[in-house]
Parts: sequence; C-alpha cells; structure tokens
Amino acid sequence: MSTTSGRPAGTPSGRSGAPRTGTAPAPRPASQNPPRPGTAARPAGSAAAGAARPTRRTSPTAAVGDTEPRKVKLTVSRVDPFSVMKIAFMLSVAIGVAGVVVVAALWLMLSSMGVFSAINDSMNELQAGRAPDQRISVIEFLGFGRVLSLSVVLGVLDVILMTAIATVTALIYNICSALVGGMHVTLTDD
Repeated sequence: MSTTSGRPAGTPSGRSGAPRTGTAPAPRPASQNPPRPGTAARPAGSAAAGAARPTRRTSPTAAVGDTEPRKVKLTVSRVDPFSVMKIAFMLSVAIGVAGVVVVAALWLMLSSMGVFSAINDSMNELQAGRAPDQRISVIEFLGFGRVLSLSVVLGVLDVILMTAIATVTALIYNICSALVGGMHVTLTDD
C-alpha cells in the first residue's frame, strides 16, 4: 500500500523502515548538527557538553585561583518621572512621620526636664519690672497640642514640596540627558 508521494503507508516522512511507535527519534550526531547563527563551532572535546562557564575573566599573568572583577560602564540616559514621584512621595511621608515623632519626643523630654517652667519663670521676672500684675504663660504658646499640630502641618508641606521638587528634577535630568548624553556609571563585580 502506498500514498500519493510514493512512500509506503505508515512510515513517517523522510524516514524509512518500521512504522511510528510513539518513541522519540534518535538524536543526530554532533557532526551532523548545523551550527546556530551567532555561535562559533567548537571542537568535539570542548566544554560544550554542559560545563559551566566561569563568571569572571582571568588575566594571563594571574595565578590559577586569582580573578579580576568585571567592570561594566553604563549610562543613565533617562529617569522615569512617575517612578521618581512615587519614591519621593514615600520617602517624604516617612520623613514627615519621623519629624512629628521627633518633635513629640523632644517636647516631652524638655517638659519633663522643666525647661518650659524655667523659661516661664524667667519671662515673668523680666515682665515684673514693667507690669507686676501681668503674668506670661509660655505653655499657652508652646503647648503640646500646638507644637504637634505645627509639626504635622510642616510634615504635609514637606511631602508636597519634596514630591514636586523630585519630579521636576527628574524631568530636568531627562532634558539635560537628551542634550549631553546622560550620566556615566561604572559598575564592578565583587
């Protein structure tokens, strides 16, 4: 029985012999495989059989175990302004929260040391010469709630300004990079 191509039925195209049984075809010898584009042909005894390549270059004068770190020269040609904005926002929020916490801790420390009462007594002694019946209370001006709310307002302004300045800086860097070619960085292996 034969097909229209003249081969006996049941044989795969390009092969002669027994019909297909579901097993994989035998691999061709390495001498029959054509080289892949972009690769050089290797001799049969080379390390092409799966040995790992070394990750570092060695100099010809180096000892057997001595290796040089690789150096790669890169250019930062563009910075994404949206990613800079996100990072600047998160960092400025962290700085703002840390600022509020530091102000609260500093106020509590100064209050427990009696600094505000000492300032209050000094101000009242100075005021006693002018008007003995009037008393000044520093705690009314420098109360915990007032100082903390002022630090929160400054933290919010910090978040807005730092985010805007970082984003505008990224845009300006992209413009300057297009003109002069960007910032060159050299990275080395450890």
